[in-house]
Amino acid sequence: MKSFAVKNKFIPRGKITLFGDKSIAHRALIISALSCGKTIINNFPIHDDSLATLNVLAALGVKITRDKHQVYVCGGQGLRQPKSPVFVDNSGTTLRLILGVLAGTDFKTKLIAGKYLSARPMSRVNNPLRLMGAKITARKKGQEEYPPITINGKCLKGILYRLPVASAQVKSAILLAGLFASGKTCVVEGVSTRDHTERMLKYFGADISINKNRVILNPGRCLSSPGSIYIPGDISSAAFFLVLGLIIPGSKIVIQRSSLNPGRVGIIQVLKRMGAKIKIEPLKGCKQIFEPMGNLTVSSGKLKGTLISRAEVPSLIDELPVLMVAACFAEGKTIIKGAGELRFKETDRINSMITNLRSMGADIRLVGSGSLESIIINGKGFLMGAELKSFADHRTAMSMVVAALAAKGNSRLDDVSCISKSFPGFLTALKGLS
Repeated sequence: MKSFAVKNKFIPRGKITLFGDKSIAHRALIISALSCGKTIINNFPIHDDSLATLNVLAALGVKITRDKHQVYVCGGQGLRQPKSPVFVDNSGTTLRLILGVLAGTDFKTKLIAGKYLSARPMSRVNNPLRLMGAKITARKKGQEEYPPITINGKCLKGILYRLPVASAQVKSAILLAGLFASGKTCVVEGVSTRDHTERMLKYFGADISINKNRVILNPGRCLSSPGSIYIPGDISSAAFFLVLGLIIPGSKIVIQRSSLNPGRVGIIQVLKRMGAKIKIEPLKGCKQIFEPMGNLTVSSGKLKGTLISRAEVPSLIDELPVLMVAACFAEGKTIIKGAGELRFKETDRINSMITNLRSMGADIRLVGSGSLESIIINGKGFLMGAELKSFADHRTAMSMVVAALAAKGNSRLDDVSCISKSFPGFLTALKGLS
């Protein structure tokens, strides 16, 4: 554990270019490995989660080399049975997406996870893969399943599957398995989720289409590498700088080459509704057209409370912790409806954020339960410095650093080492804006 003292004499100003979007990086590695030809992945993020996927693919026989933030993947060579259990670390995206890939192999693989991921439920992805024909066993606790998970790939059949809970990871696992299935696979979403997998599969030549809330994949078409791709900056990482720039008077931050995926800009839409000054400049003429990107300029200003609907939550699920910080610095009431999915991340983020924000003097409470659980924050326009806890969760830790930098008085966060899971250069990037 590494504690971090936060002093609030800080006015962030300057430019920052973020490394690649974590969600896109996972998919770039996996789909490149399944495609014919060599793929060069540029602006690859070097953190625990993305490296987990890289290491898993290497263990499955994929030839991958890395030179700093550039990764070379030799695809189309097939996967081979690993000699020992494969460790996915604490990356939930790695585990769920790799399960989809392994469902179509002709060998058995055991996947083991780190401490925190081993406590996260996996039935939501195991069950639809079983419907497609995969043989899966997992550690059971009551009616739920958890890692370690053993999957024995079989001949798969395409299915029509209606997602009971909005999840881009589950959708992606089913679509990846659908590449190896006989017959088309159709995933029906009640609430639209991020579409990185659909965009990248199409960019690599898959027969995939979207009709309203239905994603349809027809197997049989060989995937082919486009040669080189660029991963836009991670908007989930950009969110911390957006909020930071809004809540510290005198701030002005330019975030360059950020992802502007329509399914990921919920954070921008909500902040603008709260009165945020955010200028968006889309980049045009880029060869890597599978994902839109652009520059974001944020300046400090007064925020007001807002209502975040249940339908909006899937598009900003990773940004909700730092949005809760923004709500505390706003004037008036903010309501986040249907936030229950936050309890099933690396930690229970509802608990971690409420515990910390209350210690800083926030007026925050919960109503409802389960998927209907809502968070109500009565913004006071300020927070007070306090002793804070990361709960070993990267997004909680970064959100509390942002809160502490804008708070009255000094703070101390018990552990910042967990930030390496998704953004190891976070604290360095902050210093660059001082």
